[in-house]
Amino acid sequence: FSTAIVITEQPVSVSVPVGYSLTLRCRAEGRTSLQYQWFCQQQSICRQIPGATKQDLPITAQQTQLYTCRINDLNKNAIFSDWVKVEVHQCVARGMPPQLWRGEPVIVLNPTEQRVEVGKPLQLQCAAMGVPAPSYQWYRNGNLLEHQKKKKLWITHAKISDSGTYLCCASNSHGEHWTNAVDIHIGETWSPAERLQLCHLVFLLATGKIALLVGNNHYQHHPNLMAPVTDVFELSRLLEQLGFQVVSLLD
Repeated sequence: FSTAIVITEQPVSVSVPVGYSLTLRCRAEGRTSLQYQWFCQQQSICRQIPGATKQDLPITAQQTQLYTCRINDLNKNAIFSDWVKVEVHQCVARGMPPQLWRGEPVIVLNPTEQRVEVGKPLQLQCAAMGVPAPSYQWYRNGNLLEHQKKKKLWITHAKISDSGTYLCCASNSHGEHWTNAVDIHIGETWSPAERLQLCHLVFLLATGKIALLVGNNHYQHHPNLMAPVTDVFELSRLLEQLGFQVVSLLD
């Protein structure tokens, strides 16, 4: 039975710069002597690591991979450790001397400011290095977001109330590090032409008298009229002479 072997120390996930040297550890107890064998998985392909038959697995990080350790006893019992991820970052934060790093969280990707239309998805992203791998917690306007505990914050259908200032805290046993704070704007999006019209209207409202003329030629239950176009034209000229800014609409 697998209970004949008990894992007393599981390996832990890490998030490190490329070229970083580390050791994955696994410890177990059993009724007989134990044998260890490490495996790695990349892009759904799992393979045994040749010669990796000790409790400790030394790694020089080159690419992101998953690892697990199989432990056997002499009675053909076997058990696998947790799968852990060695996440490798090709781009390292500037100004961080790798030789002085002790595994505390270091932000390597900050979220960016966004404008999102109501109902569209909102995605914010951050990343941090750390040994062990950091856990994440997002905040909006200083308030903890209960279910946003991953590197990616995902809201399927953004609402006006999702607007605000967002930031994320990455933490592990060595401490915590915060991302930059970014402003997220959720609202109706305007085309450049619509925005220009809106600005023009606001300017007119702020600076003088404005008249809105609507001329209707076509009616559902009445014969079409002939004069509205002429009337709107004549009336707009008259109002402009009286100092009004005129907006004319037809049908």
